[in-house]
Amino acid sequence: VNFVACQLFALFAAFWFRLYLSPGKTSPDVRHAFATIFGIYFVIFCFGWYSVHLFVLVLMCYGIMVTASVSNIHRYSFFVAMGYLTICHISRIYIFHYGILTTDFSGPLMIVTQKITTLAFQVHDGLGRRAADLSSEQHRLAVKAKPSFLEYLSYLLNFMSIIAGPCNNFKDYIAFIEGRHTHMKLLEVNWKEKGFHSLPEPSPTGAVMHKLCVTLVSLLLFLTLTKTFPVTSLADDWFVHEANFLTRLCYLYVVMQASKPKYYFAWTLADAVNNAAGFGFSGVDKNGNFSWDLLSNLNIWKIETATSFKMYVENWNIQTATWLKRVCYERVPWYPTVLTFILSALWHGVYPGYYFTFLTGILVTLAARTVRKNYRHYFLSSKALKVAYDTVTWAATQLAVSYTVAPFVMLAVEPTISLYKSMYFYLHIISLLIILFLPIKPQAHNQRLPQTLNSVNKKKMD
Repeated sequence: VNFVACQLFALFAAFWFRLYLSPGKTSPDVRHAFATIFGIYFVIFCFGWYSVHLFVLVLMCYGIMVTASVSNIHRYSFFVAMGYLTICHISRIYIFHYGILTTDFSGPLMIVTQKITTLAFQVHDGLGRRAADLSSEQHRLAVKAKPSFLEYLSYLLNFMSIIAGPCNNFKDYIAFIEGRHTHMKLLEVNWKEKGFHSLPEPSPTGAVMHKLCVTLVSLLLFLTLTKTFPVTSLADDWFVHEANFLTRLCYLYVVMQASKPKYYFAWTLADAVNNAAGFGFSGVDKNGNFSWDLLSNLNIWKIETATSFKMYVENWNIQTATWLKRVCYERVPWYPTVLTFILSALWHGVYPGYYFTFLTGILVTLAARTVRKNYRHYFLSSKALKVAYDTVTWAATQLAVSYTVAPFVMLAVEPTISLYKSMYFYLHIISLLIILFLPIKPQAHNQRLPQTLNSVNKKKMD
């Protein structure tokens, strides 16, 4: 209740912030201060004394930001933030015994950890590395000066993202506070060719209204479907011992579908709050319409119509996948897939179910790619065959995802093993047989494999 109340209040505060504290009327320092004060109030209202954990971590990492050398600032910030987060994950479960369905301080702490590490790496790129050693994206996002204390607090604790995120880049946030956010994106378009003599002023109202409608539908689905088909029913005697395999397969899909609306609700509402404040403009789409999806964390249509495991995971928790790529996968010199997997697992927490999901997902991803490379080209010769292929792969993808992510929401070892035993570990066995016996195409061994394999797995980590 506190979470929903805070996010709804944040929505109204965001509209007020955009209208009455706009960059044209107010200095950046005032906007930083109000965004920070609101954020601190929200997190204290939601989590009480547990919010101290966020403030302690932020202050410790600002001390690192100020005192550490630019050659080590990213390392120290990363290990302190991830270490503190992991200690909190362990203590809240095994010491304080927080309920698995309780909204607690670890959510905001996870978002703050993403932002602390993102900024630390970007400061390191801007001050501690040569421009020639940076990728084009790293060069674009590099921060050339250490942030002030107010900027640091505002970036990490602002009311738009403190409760539910998402993570964003420091330069984008500063541009938003200073009023340069939309113009930066619009300058990429030649407006004179479109009949404009000056840059237009895109309004987020339409995008916010659309996202609020999605939020409302998600809330209604959560209050009906999620309550009707709870995840705990997968451990019932009826499901484990009495239902036949086909019934279990279909019922598992329904339960996993019913578990999604809460994520759709939380992430879409968080996106709407940022947009209402004027943050999240991403430019102009191919049809010439203004887009407000810079901070979007999911694409519901692509998730529900996904015809491959890759397509599914690329559109789920997008900002976390981006964070994993930028702070781990692109940085580590060895075993990027393995290390990205480990980072994602640690960031999520210490529930065993997370690790079941990640390990199963890697196996399924490899098997799905092998099948695709061996058989997809046979179904591209006609439209009817392509429709049949897409229909079958859609069904296979949805069932595979349901099987894979079930432990993620069940969390514990016993119900996970019970579920998989009742399903005869069918997807594990099929995936292993595919990997072992289907031929691997020659291109799987060329330079494209590490890029493709790692890009899929690093997104799959969530």
